[in-house]
Amino acid sequence: MVLEKYPSHQELQKCDWSQLQEIAGRLRQEILQTCARQGGHLASSLGCVELCLALHRHFDLEGQDAVFFDVGHQAYAHKLLTGRQESFARLRDLDGASGFPNPEESSADPVYAGHAGVAVSQALGCAKARELQALPGRAIAVIGDGSLGCGIVWEAFNNLDCWGKRLVVILNDNQMAISPCRGTLRKCLNRIIAGRFYNRLRSHLRRKTHGFFMALLQRIEHGLKGMLFPKGVLFQEFGLRYFGPVDGNNLKELCGFLSRLPNDKPVLLHIVTKKGCGYAPAEQAPEKNHSVSAFNLETGLPLAKAPCMSYSEAFERSLCALAEERKEIVAVSAAMLGGTGTKQFAEQFPQRCFDVGIAEEHAVSFASGLARQGMRPVVALYSTFLQRALDNVYHDICLNNLPVVFCLDRSGVVPDGPTHHGIYALPFLRQMPNLTIMAPADDREMQVMLAYACTRKGATVIPYPRGKCVRLPGTDEPLQRGRAAVLRQSPEDNLVIWATGQELQRAFALAEMLEKKQADFRVKIVNPRFLLPFDSQLAQEFAAFPQVVLDDATPAGLAQCLQEALFSRKHRDLLVYAWPANTMIPHGKVEDIRRRYQLGITDICEDILLRLGK
Repeated sequence: MVLEKYPSHQELQKCDWSQLQEIAGRLRQEILQTCARQGGHLASSLGCVELCLALHRHFDLEGQDAVFFDVGHQAYAHKLLTGRQESFARLRDLDGASGFPNPEESSADPVYAGHAGVAVSQALGCAKARELQALPGRAIAVIGDGSLGCGIVWEAFNNLDCWGKRLVVILNDNQMAISPCRGTLRKCLNRIIAGRFYNRLRSHLRRKTHGFFMALLQRIEHGLKGMLFPKGVLFQEFGLRYFGPVDGNNLKELCGFLSRLPNDKPVLLHIVTKKGCGYAPAEQAPEKNHSVSAFNLETGLPLAKAPCMSYSEAFERSLCALAEERKEIVAVSAAMLGGTGTKQFAEQFPQRCFDVGIAEEHAVSFASGLARQGMRPVVALYSTFLQRALDNVYHDICLNNLPVVFCLDRSGVVPDGPTHHGIYALPFLRQMPNLTIMAPADDREMQVMLAYACTRKGATVIPYPRGKCVRLPGTDEPLQRGRAAVLRQSPEDNLVIWATGQELQRAFALAEMLEKKQADFRVKIVNPRFLLPFDSQLAQEFAAFPQVVLDDATPAGLAQCLQEALFSRKHRDLLVYAWPANTMIPHGKVEDIRRRYQLGITDICEDILLRLGK
């Protein structure tokens, strides 16, 4: 496949408006075609096409300037403009382009960028370092998709007066995180955008005014903004020279503003974009089209529907059913109602659902206050995002022994890559006091575990993976705290497999493969149910057999639970198949990543036969 190269920074500066519009159309079409085939973060990147093109025209982003995207799924057009068309055609495939900025792909990506809130701090540090080193260039932070509600942004703003002379902040305002944005900041921005009289007056005067009077107009503009829209000067109080709002999908207007930004002080350019711009299905349903699987480009509909419910859907059903019975149950999420399965809860119980925006630390501490006053908060987050609030879990929840339930979606490895893998939270959490950790195997256990968690006096963590939730035998046994369940066994068993969640599905496939390849193998499968407290008694009972662990985390998860339980027996035949520690696991289809690390079922089967001398 021959791909036509996109123009460089120098070439873009020579392009006329018709040429630039043609390039924008090419970018949008390539993003659409790739996401329709590969899946990806569609709506955000479609809304950011003109911005990426304008930034590459006005800044040397592969040279002396640097752009920090917050969050990184806005950057697809940026990837295409920096020579990554070939790898972009294999977006989110193993060894294809990452769905997020990745410095291993290009010097135009200064950092990995998958979590929100950090770009202004990173850009501020970069700008100050270049000033200290007497290097040219500017640092640009592109914040959007709700990132402005993240507290880290305001911590960075607090230092702008001291350190931010060569900083440009682009506020990409599309009124959306994954879900529509909420809160006071949203109202503040809406008030600025709604100032139609002011914007029309400014545009009219700019067209009619020249020379001295233009300079005079620019001098009184700041005061005029403050008089008409006092909340609009909030950014200026932090030392940012404010420009906007600007139509961020109007390339000519956007480029005009970028060309007029001062070079000697921190500035904020407020642009207004449409999420999904240029593709009707994404414009009409931006939340649904935030992250998509492969779809029909003409209709916008997915190519295939999941054959059974997902773990997220199982959680959603269980939570709503439980909340019907118990009025004290409330839900807390961080800008991810749809992603975490709490959207239906919000529709059924709007007064009991709290979307705090991209503010995981606040979500956890807010939940502690709810729990202190007798409510039963269920905090629904992606596993990777809870990492941002681990101190709040320890300090505000565990030390106070409060009854908060953490439901962690996307535990395990996911296609989005190292910024989103949910393999680190559990090893952290297992060290905390007053905490119970349960892992449901299927929808039956999800329902029972969530109900049990909402009766406890202390905190509970329920991790579950992305993907289909298959009903397994033996999961209907009554739940007992700290006790495992044996899902497959016979009197002749001579090998034990331990696994949780979706790994139990693979455990059944592995057991069948082992018994088929080795006639004298009989395999027992254990579902630990509880990772904290762990069923050490059952582990000791089975200690005479070789033990296999399938762990969709690092070895510090389930594997470490079993190692600790068997430590006194000095068990030699403990075979651990987990994601390697101290290694950055790449993005890609999960099965492709498994094969790379010899963690496919066939790989594991062959290794077991080899290591056990069969």
